Amino acid sequence: MPDIHAAWLRASLPLCLLGVLASEGESYGYALIQRLGEAGLGGLKPATLYPALGKLEEEGAVEVRWSPGEGGPGRKYYRLTAAGHARLEQDYRSWRALEDVVSALVGGGSTAGTTPGDDGGKRR
Repeated sequence: MPDIHAAWLRASLPLCLLGVLASEGESYGYALIQRLGEAGLGGLKPATLYPALGKLEEEGAVEVRWSPGEGGPGRKYYRLTAAGHARLEQDYRSWRALEDVVSALVGGGSTAGTTPGDDGGKRR
């Protein structure tokens, strides 16, 4: 699993949630945590997930449906709205623009086989 700074995870979580809901359809919290973990965002806690989902609901990006449990607790199911699809497209374009800027600044335009600060063995 990649080492992802917690602040970056919190900042990108709404975009990731929108992406999962867009590609996989309606889902509930625990399943979303599992799916994000499979994608490389392991260790996501419900205390981080549910506020992000609540904010997306408040903003109209997701709708929530309650389903009573059969022999267990009920579940909230989250589904993308039309506004959520639009936000996904807009936020993803913004993410890609940020990614390009950061890569250019940190990687100097070419990051193949190097890490920031690695001059590939060359001394200036």
